[in-house]
Amino acid sequence: MTPATELHPEIIDAVRRALAEDIGTGDVTSQACIPADRRAAGYVLARESMVLAGTGLLPLIYAERGGVETLTILHGDGSHVQEGDRVAEVTGSARTLLECERTVLNFLQRLSGIATLAWQFSSLVEGTNCKVLDTRKTTPGLRRLEKAAARAGGVTNHRMGLFDAVLIKNNHISAAGGVRAALQNAAASGLPVEIEVRTFDEMEEALACGAKHLLLDNLSPQQAEEWVRHIAGRATVELSGGIDLDSVRGYAETGADYVSAGAITHSAQARDLSFRLELL
Repeated sequence: MTPATELHPEIIDAVRRALAEDIGTGDVTSQACIPADRRAAGYVLARESMVLAGTGLLPLIYAERGGVETLTILHGDGSHVQEGDRVAEVTGSARTLLECERTVLNFLQRLSGIATLAWQFSSLVEGTNCKVLDTRKTTPGLRRLEKAAARAGGVTNHRMGLFDAVLIKNNHISAAGGVRAALQNAAASGLPVEIEVRTFDEMEEALACGAKHLLLDNLSPQQAEEWVRHIAGRATVELSGGIDLDSVRGYAETGADYVSAGAITHSAQARDLSFRLELL
C-alpha cells in the first residue's frame, strides 16, 4: 500500500469514518483512567502466520488523532510474518495509542486476511501460465483497500468498478438482444471488452463477432479444458464460478489465461493480530 501522503481520497475517507465510528465523542475509558500526559510505547504483534496488508494506513490513523512521536513499520504490505513477529512499533500519548488500537487492528486483520487468502490462491497456480483475478465482491466502501490487499497477496486486480472496463454478462446479453448486439453496441465504448458466454453456441457466436476476451462461467475443469482447446488462442480466456482453493489448480491447468475468485474478498478470514502497550 502506498504511503499515507499518496492514499486515494476514498481510502482517507474510509479511515476517518472508521475512527469516528469507534471513538465518537471520545474514548471515555482512557480519559477516565489515564492522565493526559501519560506516554507509552506499543507494538502490533502477529499471533499467527500471514501475509500482511494495511500497514500503509497506520501513519494516517495516528496522524488523524495526533500525539504520536514515532512510528516504525517493521514489515510492510506483502510481507510474510510468523507468529510472534512485531509488525509495527509506536510511541506517544497513551490515550492516543489506546483510542486508535481497535481501528488499527480492524484494518490490519481484515486486509491481512485478504492478502493471505490471495497468496494461497496465487501459490496454487504457480508453474502454469494462468493468473488469478479478484472480483467486485468486496465490502461496500472498502473496495480500494481490499483490492490493494489482494494485490499485496499476489493476485491481479480485475476492473475496479463498472466504469473502467466493459464486462458483458448474461443479463446484459439478454437486455441487448443477444451476443452479437451486445458486442456491436459495446464496440463504440473504446474500452476493453470482455463477454461472458453460457453455452458453446454463444461462445462460437462471440468468436465469430471478433470477441477477444471471453469469460467462461460455471464449467467443470474438464469442460473448460475442451472449450479452451477449441478457442485455440483466438481470445484470452477467464474462468469463473465457484473456484476455490481445492479447485483452482485444476482450472489453471486447463490452459486458461485467468481464473477469477470472489472468495478472495468476500470469504477471507481475518488474521489474528494484537496490540501490546507498555509505559515509558
